[in-house]
Amino acid sequence: MTRDVLIVGGGVAGLSAGIYTARAGLDALIVDPSSGRTGTDAADGSILERNASLENYPGFPAGIDARLYLDMVREQADDAGCEFREGRVVDVRPREDDFAVELADGDELAAIRVIAASWGDVSYLDGVDVELIDRGSKTYVGVDEHGRTRVPGLYAAGRIAGRPHQAIVAAGHGAAVALTAIEESDAAFYHDWVAPDGYFTGRGREVPPGCEEIDDAERRERERSARERLAERIAEPTDETPTMHPRVDADER
Repeated sequence: MTRDVLIVGGGVAGLSAGIYTARAGLDALIVDPSSGRTGTDAADGSILERNASLENYPGFPAGIDARLYLDMVREQADDAGCEFREGRVVDVRPREDDFAVELADGDELAAIRVIAASWGDVSYLDGVDVELIDRGSKTYVGVDEHGRTRVPGLYAAGRIAGRPHQAIVAAGHGAAVALTAIEESDAAFYHDWVAPDGYFTGRGREVPPGCEEIDDAERRERERSARERLAERIAEPTDETPTMHPRVDADER
């Protein structure tokens, strides 16, 4: 089975890319060692797992538990139709029409496009003709303003692409890179927007691809469902505690 897009890394950038590509109708798969499990080892999970409290993300004026936020974004990606596969990518090889993606357990996957969003592991790109930029102890993947590497069909999003180390930046860049991949695919897509009934059709226009119009009853039902799901999610504190940086000795915690 050849996926439309395979995303390496299940942090905020990768999840955001998954949400946008899946909602655009692409067959999207996120490969990540934690596969959506919170409380994972510090070396495997999203860096957001180490955050004691996410305080600067717009929309949460008093902050939010970082692991709860991450789990909700994973849930959103799942709802959008994005699939998850637990595993560590060890090699990406361009082929004539797609990419071969090898996992540590020996399995091989195929995808027409690959989005690297796996800060800070870039070792699986060693055999690919991408620009690797060393900055001290960190290595970044060189991309253009739209997240493209110099290998057609291979993109990088978030911190691995040299973007600043904030969740909102990672989410935004993941979405932007996903839009690049969508535009370069065969998907009929204008933009991802739910509009009120008549917004397009009331002006004699067809509803553009990727958009939809909903009437007032549907709008109120979606608002009700959103409030209920959010209230359920934030009603009780999570049992998960932040993971620590892997260089911190356990005896010093």
